[in-house]
Amino acid sequence: MFLSYYGDDFTGSTDVMESLALHGVKTVLFTRIPTLQEQARFAGVDAVGIAGTSRSQTPEWMDENLPRHFIWLQQLGARFCHYKVCSTFDSAPHAGNIGRAIEIGRRVFRQQVTPLVVGAPQLRRYTAFGHLFAGYQGQVYRIDRHPVMSRHPVTPMDEADLRLHLARQTQLPVDLVPANALNDPTVDQVIDAAKGIVLFDVFDKATQLEVGRQVLRMSGRVGPFIAGSSGVNYALVKALAAAGEIPGTASFPALPRVERTIAVSGSCSPTTARQIRHALAHGFTGLHADPLDLARMPDAAVAHLSSEAKRLMGEGRSVLVYTALDPESDRGGALDAIPGGRHRVGQGLGRIARACIEEFGLRRAILAGGDTSSHALGELDILALTTRFPLLATPGSPLCTAASSDARLDGIEIAMKGGQLGGGDYFVALRDGLAS
Repeated sequence: MFLSYYGDDFTGSTDVMESLALHGVKTVLFTRIPTLQEQARFAGVDAVGIAGTSRSQTPEWMDENLPRHFIWLQQLGARFCHYKVCSTFDSAPHAGNIGRAIEIGRRVFRQQVTPLVVGAPQLRRYTAFGHLFAGYQGQVYRIDRHPVMSRHPVTPMDEADLRLHLARQTQLPVDLVPANALNDPTVDQVIDAAKGIVLFDVFDKATQLEVGRQVLRMSGRVGPFIAGSSGVNYALVKALAAAGEIPGTASFPALPRVERTIAVSGSCSPTTARQIRHALAHGFTGLHADPLDLARMPDAAVAHLSSEAKRLMGEGRSVLVYTALDPESDRGGALDAIPGGRHRVGQGLGRIARACIEEFGLRRAILAGGDTSSHALGELDILALTTRFPLLATPGSPLCTAASSDARLDGIEIAMKGGQLGGGDYFVALRDGLAS
């Protein structure tokens, strides 16, 4: 097997699957550790992932849950094992602690050095001299000046130097291989001297290819465990394709239109807000869900919203259930005062989606919001996902085919997207279909 991976949220996990599938690497993403019988259903794949929720969890949760996942992935014997994080690297000591996750991974794999690759030009994410930059609305911003990520409601990015950012989360030293030093002798010197994490700059496709070549070259020396965004996977597959070891391309059948679909969103991102407004102007019917109701009285709120959504779908409409239309309407402060409140919002939205799917036999659904998608999918009894249709214009948010023991859910097409991902017509395009 080429690669195994743990995704720190569900949308990021499908991002990895998409980047691999686009290059001809057959990949399956499990929502939990499968039984041997369940795993056998996907025999012959080149990569296996586990979609997790560590991005929204505490270090204590990581200590309790990540080791068994890493041990299972290690037992697959893949050439690489990737701990996947968001390409905006948003994390904090108390939530989604990337440093703690790397500490756990290197203990399981008994590995002194952990390579770290964050830049992914395909997603308009760039690292230069250890600093992270991200695109937004046609501009590129240093991450601590990014209009959205610098104000993230849970893990705002107020430090662009990833070495300093990680220093808040771990005592492991963080070394750097800058883009102007990506040659064999320099990389070897850094790796030989390193005792913790080694960050590799990636700011264009040329440096990405060279980083992939370097990671492949030194893997036998360093070990299989590697951390980073889907930039890890893009770097590796570009290098493997250049070496003729994988096809490097893949094709997917065209995506037909569906008459109606259910979409749920717990995102507060302006990007998602634009997508929601576009959808409401192009045939979707909106249904606002108060996140505090979902957090405080989940059963009553879900019952009411499910009833309303089913009534609207019964009239032949596509329905979009959303908790916010922009950062200003975020109820984050109040939600954080409710233990488990944010998780219950995502779970509630998942229950609403499931009610509509089962009532009308829907074959396509959309889950928006990084943390939301993770907890919403957990309510859908989905065992695994494979790539159905990559969205080439806006990578990182593909449409997937679900596998489930429930016949009503088996084979359903599900798209999951983080707050910053997708074009303005994301919801509409997934309803109306796309050419291959």
